Amino acid sequence: MKILVLNSGSSSQKSALFDLGPDISEDPIPPQWEGKLEWDGDKEQLAIKNASGGELRQKKQTSSGERPSSVAAMLQNLWDGPTAVLKSASEIQVVGQRVVHGGSKLTEPTVIHDSVKREIADLSAIAPLHNRVALEGIELIEKLLPGTRQIAVFDTGFHRTLPPEAKVYPGPYDWYERGIRRYGFHGINHEYCAHRAGQLLKRDLSTLKIVTCHLGNGCSLAAIDGGTSVNTTMGFTPLEGLMMGTRCGSIDPGIVTYLMRVENAGYYELDSALNRHSGLLGISGVSSDMRDVIDAVRTGNDRAKLAFDIFVHRLVVEIGAMAASLGGLDALVFSAGIGENSPEVRAASCAKLAFLRLSLDDHKNSQARPDADISGLDSPVRVLVIRAEEDWAIARQCARLNFAKAR
Repeated sequence: MKILVLNSGSSSQKSALFDLGPDISEDPIPPQWEGKLEWDGDKEQLAIKNASGGELRQKKQTSSGERPSSVAAMLQNLWDGPTAVLKSASEIQVVGQRVVHGGSKLTEPTVIHDSVKREIADLSAIAPLHNRVALEGIELIEKLLPGTRQIAVFDTGFHRTLPPEAKVYPGPYDWYERGIRRYGFHGINHEYCAHRAGQLLKRDLSTLKIVTCHLGNGCSLAAIDGGTSVNTTMGFTPLEGLMMGTRCGSIDPGIVTYLMRVENAGYYELDSALNRHSGLLGISGVSSDMRDVIDAVRTGNDRAKLAFDIFVHRLVVEIGAMAASLGGLDALVFSAGIGENSPEVRAASCAKLAFLRLSLDDHKNSQARPDADISGLDSPVRVLVIRAEEDWAIARQCARLNFAKAR
């Protein structure tokens, strides 16, 4: 079964094609084809490669509203051009869509139909950077591949097991009754990383207490006890928790009411400030990309140094909180763009976590390529770097659902 995965991010669009049978591997398998679009302001960058070594790279200027046409052009390379691996689009049997927010109703992989689309659209008010682009992807596939089954896999789904004390906010109780609660995000990768950690450590996942750190443009942690999510840093929206690329993470909500009351700030101004002009970008004034921030630190840029220090401070504080909610820790996992590729962030954060009985091997950390154990020899708590495999995890869940329906 040929499964196309669309993984829509706020500033990127990843796509991958997998060919899976009913006997689905526990280990990740490489896609036959993968493409990635990234947007930075008015700049667009495309990178495509296939399993045979074919590659395509392009850069161009773009304007607002061009995202769907750019994604369609990228997907055209699946069956046309130097990276093609299909004879025609009709070979694609299932399309898996990553959807960030499924709310309280959509917690399992779900075949997409009109009522599912309406629910995703309704939740766009909570996850404005993500659910809208997921809907764009769904509607694009309806035009490109009419009649092809689409399955939504939800980032919030893994966190459906959060206990009441973790998911209910200490505001008026009727908030919870109205659906205002902690949902958590990045669940597809948090769940995958927990299972992969069990494999790498040769331990039964049901016996492990794990904190997974998904650190990319968006950042979140999860406390996972025996394979079950019991706490996480993101909440009602993907804005809560850690400092991120352009998002502020948790701040005193009184700041928002102060800006509204004293400076007459409106919704769009506040939303833009909190979601697009905060985090690494807002503090450093350099970039939302940790690599650029670290380069600026090396040149003596004080604001970049402050951005790095705040990022690590918030990360360490929240790792400690996640470990406390587990009542112990067996493994700490770093994943996603920063987690996998920044030995500086891993070293700086772990240096402050010795009280959790963990330590790094400096050489292993500096040379780490996922999937790797970078712990010191005497570290009772293992520190792992695990590649984010959201596309594979989505394809695997789509295959399981589709083969189950076929039976």
